[in-house]
Amino acid sequence: MIRLLVDENFNGRVLRAVQRECPDADIVRVQDTALYSAPDPDVLAWAAEEGRIVLTQDSETMIGFAGDRFKAALPMPGLIVARDSVPIGQVVEDLLTILNASDMDEWDNVITFLPL
Repeated sequence: MIRLLVDENFNGRVLRAVQRECPDADIVRVQDTALYSAPDPDVLAWAAEEGRIVLTQDSETMIGFAGDRFKAALPMPGLIVARDSVPIGQVVEDLLTILNASDMDEWDNVITFLPL
């Protein structure tokens, strides 16, 4: 089962739609943890410790920090970046596909962008 950590600035409408369509999805929001307002490297480290793929819309900094983890040979369960320009319905559809058609081990050290 895919386990997600949703970055604090991620579109709430997308998240609610995904949870409505897939209510048993294992999704944790950053703002519901002690990570609230934490810097991106801390979010990525926590996700790695907890075995969660990070879902973000932050293509400005999160990708670079994920790359730093790769270079340092630190664990990285994956990063999914939803571009702001992608329609909400497309992001929801792609996330449902990921949740229903992939496994955690397929995401190790992977950065992917939505749309798929």
